[in-house]
Formats: sequence, structure tokens, C-alpha cells
Amino acid sequence: MSGLTAIVPCYNEGAQVDLAYREVCEALGTVEDLELLFIDDGSRDDTLERIRRIAAADPRVHYVSFARNFGLPAAVTAGFRYAARPWAVQLDADMQFPAGETWKLLDTAAEGYDVVFGVRADRKDSALRRLGAAGAHWVARKVLKVEVPQGATSFRVVRTEVGRTVVNLPTGNSHFVAKAPHVGARCATVPVAHRERSAGTSKFRLGRLAGDAFELWFGFSWRPLNAVYLLAALAAFAAVLLSVLGIVGAVGATALLVTALLVSASAVVGVAVVGRYLFRRMMDVRPRRIYYVREANIPVSDEDMLDHGVPAPPPPRRTTGATAVLR
Repeated sequence: MSGLTAIVPCYNEGAQVDLAYREVCEALGTVEDLELLFIDDGSRDDTLERIRRIAAADPRVHYVSFARNFGLPAAVTAGFRYAARPWAVQLDADMQFPAGETWKLLDTAAEGYDVVFGVRADRKDSALRRLGAAGAHWVARKVLKVEVPQGATSFRVVRTEVGRTVVNLPTGNSHFVAKAPHVGARCATVPVAHRERSAGTSKFRLGRLAGDAFELWFGFSWRPLNAVYLLAALAAFAAVLLSVLGIVGAVGATALLVTALLVSASAVVGVAVVGRYLFRRMMDVRPRRIYYVREANIPVSDEDMLDHGVPAPPPPRRTTGATAVLR
């Protein structure tokens, strides 16, 4: 069995959907069994309307539309859960990764890899975004010893069943790039072209970049917590030592004050790090689903549907005539 699903998450990409559809079809139209799966992440513009129109004209196009904006990780999860072909490629709706570069990833996947990540050969994003992403990966690999493929991006070819294993892990962490090696998937990277967005607006936010970095650092390594243990031990030792020295008059009030401030700062850092790990645990055990679907043109699990797949009955309406009176 062969075939490829092109997963395209969308959020307010009305200006880009038709362009993305045409480019994917032109670049990958020779695939024997091609599926285009659009995941509408609760868009508020005409994204869903455009996707419906494309799907009505092309039976290869399927879509899942969320009840509201649940975020890119939820869209990626739905994409791999509902991809119907044995291989999948994740593409951004802005097409900053040209769809034609998928063939490079597929050629490498044929060598026996489960996941092949595209690496930007010449990144066209802002300096802040480039430095932030590179810095987060450097800290993860060099300092925290997290296995992250160098330069890996969201542009990736994945064996679909492996992708499902990754997104269905019982964890609230959404870092696919780190979770794929974590489960033992055979991973590779390939240099690919990158270009500026041709339409629409970027969804990049500094807060999202920081959140991704925190998920990577605290989601796959205990080293920050171990560092807090060491810091607490050193602070406690210094506090006891200087307290004794202060009692015997060997140090002055200034040294004691500085020590107290340093110990207090260490305590604040420790509380922050422990709080982050508690947040990680809370996200892992949260009872709610990470997304709910309002509409789709493919079969969707009743559990994923906002209304559990029950058809909506009409609400009661006013009627004319006699009104029953309760006594």
C-alpha cells in the first residue's frame, strides 16, 4: 500500500488556502494516492468556506474544522490521527516551505527512516525568531542533553502510524521534534529551501516562542530540577556558614545581608522551576480533550465531536392555539 497525506493546518489563512492547494497539487499531483487534509483551527475569516469549496470540487481534499482555536499542536494531532495514507507530510499553509521540497524528504525516508525533518538552508524569518529557535535547541541539546535533531522544523515527512504514536502519547507536551526520537523513531534531517510568506500574516508571537522553549526544556529533562536541588543545598550551606561566622563576629552585617538576599533569590528561582514542573504534571493529567471538532467531511470519532456526533434537533418554537394551564 502506498500513498501520501498532505496535512495543512490553517488558522485565518483565507488569503492563502487556494494558493496552498494549487501548489500542493502541482508539486505532489503525481503521487499515486494523494490526500490533502486541511485542519481548520477555528478560523474566524473565510478559511473554512474556501476549504469547503475546494473539497466540493476535488475528492482528494478532506478537512476537519475545530469548534474554536485550539492551537497548532492540536491541529497537528488531529492531522496525524485522521491522515488516511501510510505516509504524511506536514506543510504550513503559508507555504514558506515549498511543497516541491517534499520529494527530498521522501527520498530520504525511502532509506529506512520513520521521520524526516526539513532544515531551512536559508531561513527567511526575523532575526528574533531565528535566534530564539536556535538558542532553545542549543540549550536543549548541549545543556539539558535532550535529543533534538539539529535544525528540525515543522516541515516533515512521517510514517503515519509512527506519527499517531507520537501525537497519542499520554502527555500534554506538544514538542513533536523531541517526542519522535524519544519513542525510538528513526529520524533524519534534510536541507530544504525556505522563502517568505506570499500572502496573509504571520502567526508568530514571542510568547509562543518562549512557551515552545519551556516545553522543550522542562518536558524532556530533569536537569533544571536537579540544578535547583544543588542551588538549594549550596544556599543552605552558605547561609549556615555565614550565620556561624556572624555570631562569632568574623563577618559584618553587609555580608550577612548579601547572603540573605542571595538565599531569597535562590528560593524564588527554585519555586519558579518547581512550579513549571507542577504545571507540566497538571497538563499531563488534565481530563479535557485537546480539541473538539465542529465539522468535517470525513468520519470523525464521536469523542472528538463537540456534540458527540448527535445530529442537532430543532429547538422548540412558538405555536398558536390553546395553551395548557398547570393546576
